[in-house]
Amino acid sequence: MFRTLLFKVRLRPDTTSRIRLKPDPTHHTATHLAAAALLLAASTFAACGATDGKAAEREPAPKPAIAAGAVAAVEEPVARFIRATGSLVAEDQADVAAEAAGRIIATPAERGQRVTEGTELVRLSTAETEAQLKEAEANAAQIAARLGLTGDAPFNAEAVPEVQTAKASHSLAQSEFTRIESLLDQRVVSQAEFDQRKTQLEATRRQYEAAVNAAGQQYQSLQAARARVTLARKALADTTVRAPFAGIVAERLVSIGDYVTKGTKVAVVVSINPLRVNLTVPEQFVSAVGIGQPVAFEVDAYPGRTFTGTVKYVSPSLEANQRALTVEAIVTNPGDLLKPGFFATARVQQPDKTPAVLVPATAVQTTGGTSRVFVVAADHAEERVVTVGQQIDQRVEITSGLKAGERVATNNVGQLTDGAKVE
Repeated sequence: MFRTLLFKVRLRPDTTSRIRLKPDPTHHTATHLAAAALLLAASTFAACGATDGKAAEREPAPKPAIAAGAVAAVEEPVARFIRATGSLVAEDQADVAAEAAGRIIATPAERGQRVTEGTELVRLSTAETEAQLKEAEANAAQIAARLGLTGDAPFNAEAVPEVQTAKASHSLAQSEFTRIESLLDQRVVSQAEFDQRKTQLEATRRQYEAAVNAAGQQYQSLQAARARVTLARKALADTTVRAPFAGIVAERLVSIGDYVTKGTKVAVVVSINPLRVNLTVPEQFVSAVGIGQPVAFEVDAYPGRTFTGTVKYVSPSLEANQRALTVEAIVTNPGDLLKPGFFATARVQQPDKTPAVLVPATAVQTTGGTSRVFVVAADHAEERVVTVGQQIDQRVEITSGLKAGERVATNNVGQLTDGAKVE
């Protein structure tokens, strides 16, 4: 019996070969064994060919090198800064109050108006104070006339009319006594007449002394009257409330027609050039802060702009609730850009410079509080975890994890990984 066997052998993925075998009826078993061997060899050959083809198709192409822009870390002496926060306050701020009672008749100054020292803010009625001044001046003039004083002439008791009269009487009595005394020696007058003249002399002397004392008392009364004149003039001047210093009217608290008493607040004046910035410095930096140190700070109202000042005051003690030191700096305010109440982020410069390792800010990546740089070694990048310090212009201080002279990548840093090929 003759049968034809047809085998399909896949030699390649895209071809199929057919093999016809005609078995010998006398060698049936051997024929089957040979066909099986041939089929196994063809299958193995096809499988190997397919595997090699897939491997060739899946092999990835080499990645191109990344341009890293390597820059060497440098060591330079840098100025150290203490970071602090605080608020701006006015150099001077006054709650201006009325110093006399009365009704308001004018309010020349308005809120936001710039004023100089002595500028009129509020005016009160002057009818009562003017009358009081006239009365005081009249009393003083009356006493001065009684004492014979004119203008600013100094006081002299001998020039007072009453004193002059008493002095004349005393002089006359003295002359009469001298004459009687000489006649008594000549036994011309009696002892009784002599004693009478002597008594008159003593009386006129006492009258003269009393007149001098009375003149002195009147002069003291004049001084009191003049003091009342001064008070009356001050009361009249106090009817006009004036700015105590140059600044800006922050508030006007009264209006025309209001009646105020002594001590009533009528306006608020603030001086905003210069300003003061009150900073809170942590306890560990207390020893590094001193009067005269420069301060640089920024405010949210002007992003990217830096203002400067100088430390003027350092508190002698710490705030117990914060364990922090209060430092006050004087700040110039050109153009009145800064306003009291602004929140400030400041840096207080320390006097001495210390060495630091610096790299460009573009070389540092910070994620989740961890900072990294990529050190360029030969043709590959090495990831390095570092600790950063302060930022100086466009550079960042590296306090640990990097040495001076090592090169770091500054370009395409976001594309780099540890071991990435760079150029």
